[in-house]
Amino acid sequence: MSKLTIRSLAELEACTGQEMGTSPFHTVTQAQINQFAAATFDHQWIHVDAERAHAESPFQATIAHGYLTVALLPYLWQQIVAIENLKMQVNYEIESLRFNQAVTVDSAVRLRATLLSVVNLRGIAKARLGVTLEVQEAKKPAYTGVITFLYHFQEQ
Repeated sequence: MSKLTIRSLAELEACTGQEMGTSPFHTVTQAQINQFAAATFDHQWIHVDAERAHAESPFQATIAHGYLTVALLPYLWQQIVAIENLKMQVNYEIESLRFNQAVTVDSAVRLRATLLSVVNLRGIAKARLGVTLEVQEAKKPAYTGVITFLYHFQEQ
């Protein structure tokens, strides 16, 4: 799968309303979950204790932190679209986000994204994306929502 390359605000604006694509699948490992737990001080057993999760959890396995799956969003988005000629990209807003299903350890997830709108803020692109994190072989997505990135393009 080749990703779309966008080099300017005008090229980004031209994609408004389009589904931008789907990322490759990414497997969420226990090592990633443990590292996220360490970084966020969230060591709840449902995330880090595989034996207890297998015995007591309705998922029968550890699950990724919801915010870990959200933290994967910029990485997965970059697997869909290469935005070039940037000074900087900023995570700006999560307008809405609904968690629909847990992501169990070793599940593969991928991002599906639609560019909902682009607003030109004096040369800075405010890009709103409709996002869905799909879980391989699952009926429901892990989450759906609307997020916003700010793209500071280089002068052209």
